[in-house]
Amino acid sequence: MAKQYETVIGLEVHVELATKTKIFCGCSTAFGGEPNTHTCPVCTGMPGSLPVLNKQVLEYAVAVGLATDCTITRNCKFDRKNYFYPDNPQNYQISQLYLPICRDGRVEIGTEDGKKFVGIHEIHMEEDAGKLIHDEWDDCTLVDYNRSGVPLIEIVSEPDMRSSQEVIAYLEKLRMIIQYLGASDCKLQEGSMRADVNLSVREAGSGEFGTRTEMKNLNSFKAIARAIEAERERQIDLLESGEAVVQETRRWDDNQGESYAMRSKEDAQDYRYFPDPDLVPVVLDDAFLEQIRARQPEMRPEKMLRYKREFDIPDYDIEIITESRHMADLFEATAALGSQPKKVSNWLMGDTLRLLKERDMDPGDICFSPENLARLIALTDEKAINSSVAREVFEVMFEKDIDPEKYVEEKGLKTVNDEGALRAVVEQVIAANPQSVADFRSGKEKAIGFLVGQTMKAMKGKADPGMVNQLLRELL
Repeated sequence: MAKQYETVIGLEVHVELATKTKIFCGCSTAFGGEPNTHTCPVCTGMPGSLPVLNKQVLEYAVAVGLATDCTITRNCKFDRKNYFYPDNPQNYQISQLYLPICRDGRVEIGTEDGKKFVGIHEIHMEEDAGKLIHDEWDDCTLVDYNRSGVPLIEIVSEPDMRSSQEVIAYLEKLRMIIQYLGASDCKLQEGSMRADVNLSVREAGSGEFGTRTEMKNLNSFKAIARAIEAERERQIDLLESGEAVVQETRRWDDNQGESYAMRSKEDAQDYRYFPDPDLVPVVLDDAFLEQIRARQPEMRPEKMLRYKREFDIPDYDIEIITESRHMADLFEATAALGSQPKKVSNWLMGDTLRLLKERDMDPGDICFSPENLARLIALTDEKAINSSVAREVFEVMFEKDIDPEKYVEEKGLKTVNDEGALRAVVEQVIAANPQSVADFRSGKEKAIGFLVGQTMKAMKGKADPGMVNQLLRELL
């Protein structure tokens, strides 16, 4: 009988925090920008420069810790992790080894077998490194220090996950919590959320952990799922053929669908950590923690319960809308302007989600305002425009957040409600389509649909289909 194997997975998730400036200096954290323009002596590691902790970083780290059920370390400090690499200008990284800001938390996820808790070993604050750019044309490597010193929190899970599905559920839950807190936009494609996967396999029923590998370079949920499945199979194949799994760091190549060994990783690897002599310890009192607790926003579970009480929309709508705080805020603000909640949720769940998917965008990238969505809903309610025109206007609004009233006026898209003008067009359509008229009169109901379509075409879509239908039936 073939051996059964169990996969054991833990994650190290790095999240770039949404501060305007870096963790230890006043340089901009804005994504993009010409190489080495968001830099100063501190974040490029110049001798004699001194770091000063950005208070907002501490506040975000504590907020994430509270939202993930962690114990907050009341007296914590920073350490230097010494290593030599071109993207690390100081030759050390300021991090937290001995006294991380948060410890012993947990996150609840949904699995095929029901709810499950994934433990959080610790959350610590640290600075990001720069970025190496390999120039194949000139066969050289360039370094951009814009990202150097951007504030990170590293969320280290316990090895509690057993499948790629559980890993994705955990990452989605973490991302949602952090986005609700406003602590980061968590865009994997921009590197503001990155996950390293520690994975081992063992015989089912065994209490001993297998030898683990760490996989890096994972910048999408799909890549993470594929990398987990491939690494699981690779380790099982090694064990089945009597070979040992080597503890090492591997780089995942999503195009090739396989990973490559980068370096062996011994437990004894020595970063020569020691307390950073330039940064004072951080001591948190009750008043500070209460202040952060009081600022915590309404999280998704409470929001879902409130929506059930306040808005007459189905549970399915509530579930989809509250997945993103930005979407939920947009829904509430539009409803507060007097739009019927179900109509708002229809626009968000229908055309908005479709356009986001087509353009590979996140809900946080939505640019149209609640005011303009409310105006568009009002235009359709008043029958000033019909549904097909409304969708056309919405597509433009999604791109540029235009005022739908002005746009409809400028483009002459208002529905023609002049019965005389409409009757004249309907009469022309009847005269031009004798076969369809005959079909309808002989009982073929579908023929009316064709005649409505021809009328709408003649009216360039600017007619009320209900009114067209009514006039056709009357004249026939």
